[in-house]
Amino acid sequence: MAGKKKLSRRAFLVRGGLGTVGVLAVGTYLFRNPIRREIAGMVNTADAPYQGNTETPIIWFEITKDNNVVLHSPKVEMGQGTFTGLAQIAADELGVAMEQMQVVHADSASGNIDAFATGGSTSISSLWMPLRELAATMRVMIVEEAAKKMQVDVSTVSIDKGMITAADKTMSYAQAVKGVSEWQIPETPTLKPVSDYKFVGKPIARVDLEDKVFGSPIFGMDATMPDMLYGAVVRPSRIGSVYLGADTSKAEAMPGVVKIVKQADFVGVVANSLIEAENAKTAIQAEWKSNQTLQTADIKAMVTVGKGKPFVIQKEGNAQAVLEEGENIIVADYWSPIGAHAQLEPNGALAFVTEDSATIMMSTQVVNFTRKEIADRLGFEVEQVNIVPTFLGGGFGRRLHTPNGIQAAVLSKAVGRPVKCFFTRKEEFQNDTFRPPTHHIMKAKLLPDGLVEALEHNVSSGDVAFGSPIVPSIAEPVLGADLGAWRGGLIQYGAIPNYRAISWRVKLPFATSWWRSLGLLANTFAIESFMDELAIKAGRNPAEFRLEQIQNDERGDRLKSVIEAVVENAGYTDDVIDGKAMGLAVSTDTNTPCAQVVEVSILENEIEVHKVTCAMDPGLVVNPDQVRAQCEGAIIMGMSAALFEKMEVEDGALTPTIYGPYEMALMKHAPKEIEVVLLQGTDTPGAVGEPPLGPIGAAIANAVFRLTGQRLREMPLKLA
Repeated sequence: MAGKKKLSRRAFLVRGGLGTVGVLAVGTYLFRNPIRREIAGMVNTADAPYQGNTETPIIWFEITKDNNVVLHSPKVEMGQGTFTGLAQIAADELGVAMEQMQVVHADSASGNIDAFATGGSTSISSLWMPLRELAATMRVMIVEEAAKKMQVDVSTVSIDKGMITAADKTMSYAQAVKGVSEWQIPETPTLKPVSDYKFVGKPIARVDLEDKVFGSPIFGMDATMPDMLYGAVVRPSRIGSVYLGADTSKAEAMPGVVKIVKQADFVGVVANSLIEAENAKTAIQAEWKSNQTLQTADIKAMVTVGKGKPFVIQKEGNAQAVLEEGENIIVADYWSPIGAHAQLEPNGALAFVTEDSATIMMSTQVVNFTRKEIADRLGFEVEQVNIVPTFLGGGFGRRLHTPNGIQAAVLSKAVGRPVKCFFTRKEEFQNDTFRPPTHHIMKAKLLPDGLVEALEHNVSSGDVAFGSPIVPSIAEPVLGADLGAWRGGLIQYGAIPNYRAISWRVKLPFATSWWRSLGLLANTFAIESFMDELAIKAGRNPAEFRLEQIQNDERGDRLKSVIEAVVENAGYTDDVIDGKAMGLAVSTDTNTPCAQVVEVSILENEIEVHKVTCAMDPGLVVNPDQVRAQCEGAIIMGMSAALFEKMEVEDGALTPTIYGPYEMALMKHAPKEIEVVLLQGTDTPGAVGEPPLGPIGAAIANAVFRLTGQRLREMPLKLA
C-alpha cells in the first residue's frame, strides 16, 4: 500500500489517553485520596475512546462485484443492534443506500481488531467519529480512482447510491476499485453535516433481521467445520474448586471416545458425537479441593458495610462531620443478591489447531484478549491465532472473558482435528462469573426547609472490574475501589452541600465480574429508594424534591430534563388510583441520564408492573427504533432482576442450575406498555445499552411503598 497518513488528532487522543495511566499511578502516591476521587469522577463521566485501527479504511470496507459494501465490524453483534447503527453511519458517509450495506464480524486475522471489547455501551458512541472519518476517506479514495479511470476532474463528479457520475460518464464503486492493488490514503476529508444524512436518525430496519427470522447459522453454537469432533470438559460444581487430578480409565473405554486429554488445570474428552463426549465426561472421576460448608448466609455476612477495605470515591463538603452530629440522622440499609447472567446461548467454541496456526470460531465480547490467551497457551505468536467472532446468543458481560476458547484449542491440538466444545446449561450456571451481592447503608440529614443537608452512600460489594483481563492490572492500586462495583453509586445531586460515597471492597470466594450495567442497578436501587424515603419524610413531591437538589450545569440540566419529561409523559401522581400507584427513580450512567416512572398494583400479594415510562437523553440518536428496543430490553432485564432473580449457596455449591428454579420474568410479567421518550442534550451519540437498566428496581419499590406502606429494601422485591 502506498501513502501514509499523518498522525491524526483523533489517533493522538486515543494513544495519549491510554498513556495517562502511568502518570496517574505516580500521582496516586503523592496525593492518594484526592487523586483517586478525581479519577473516579473521570471514569464515571468519560466516554471511552475506540481502541483499534482508525487509519486504514480498506480493512473496514469491502466493495463487492455487485456494487454492495461489506463493513467488517470489530464490534460484535449480541442483539443490541450495533450492526444496524454502524451500517447507517457508514452508508451516509460512503454515499450508498442502506440496501447496499452488509455488516459482518471482522476476524482477528484481518487486522481490524478492537483492543478493548464490546461492552460498556460504547459500540456506537466510540465509533461515531472514527467510522464517519473512515467511510468518508474510503469514499474519497474510490472517487479519486474513478476520476482517473474516467479521465475527468475529480471536482466534477457526483455520487448517488454507489454510482459516480461526471458529465455523460458513469462508473460504479465496484468498477472503480476493480484491479486496484495499492491505495493512496488521503488526509481525512471534511465530513458531511449530520443534517444532510439520509439514514442517521431514522428508524431503519435491522440489517440482521432476515438471518434471525429464517434461522441462519450465525451463532457460536451453529459453527461447523469439516471433519469436526466434539469435546466436553469436566467442570467443578462447588465454589473455589481446585482441580487435583482424575481417574479416566472408565471413560477411555467408552464408545466413540477419540482421546482423553489431561492437563494440569483440567481434563476433557474428545469424541465422535456430542452425546458420546458427554457420556464419557460423566464417567471421569475428577478430584477437587473445595469448601463445602459455605452457605448463602456466609456470603451475605462477607458483603457487609464495615468489612473489607473502604475507599472514599466521592466527596463534597463535609458530610462525615454533619452526619456524626447524631441528631435527626436518617439511616437505611439495602441489599441485592448474587445474580446469574442466564444468557440463552451457553459458552463454547469451535477450534482447529494445526502445528503452526489456530482458528477459533466463538461467541466472545473480547476478541483481542481471547486471541492472546489462546496464543500464550499454545505457545504461538498472536498472529498465528485467528478468532472468528460469531453472533452472540446473549452476552450481558458473561463473554467479557472467554477462556473456554483455550480449552477447545487444547482439545483440538491433542487430536489434530476441529473440536467443538460447549458448556451444558448446568455448567453455565455453576461456573458463571456472577453479579456480586451488595449491601448499602444510606445516611442523610434534612434541613428545616426539607432539602438535604448531607447525604452518604456506603456500598459493599465483591469485585466486578478488578481481575478482568480487559482492565489493566495497574487499575487496582491506582483506583483502590472497584470501578465496576461502584458504577451508579456516586451522588448525582450536586446541589446538596455535603455528600460523599464510600466503596467497601470484598473479595468473594467465587468468580464475580461484569453483568449488564455493572453496579448500576443495585446502587441506583439504594440511592433512589432512599431519596424517595427522604422526599416522603420531608413532605415533598418526589420529582420536585430531586429537581431542587440538582446542580445548574450542563450535566444537571440534562438530568432535570429527563425528570420533567418522564413526569409529564407518565402523568405522575403520588395518589393511589384504582388500586394502582406510581414510583419514580432516576440515574445517570456514562453521561446518559435516565428517569423512569412505573405503575404497579398488587394481585394475590404479587407485584404487577402495568406500565413503565422511560425518558432518556442519549445524545444524538442514530436509530430511534434501536434505542427504544434497548430501553425496553434493559427495563425487562432490570425488572427480572429486581423482582425474581437470585442465586443461593448451599453446602458450597451455587444453585439453582437450570431455568425455572432460577426465577426470571416471563412474558406474563412484562408491562402492557413501555413508553420511551428520547431527548437530545448533546450532538453526539452517547451510551444506550445499560443506562436504562438503572432506575427500574427503585421505581418499582417506590411505587409499592405508596400502594402498601411497605418499604422494600432488598432485591428481589417480595411483599411480606
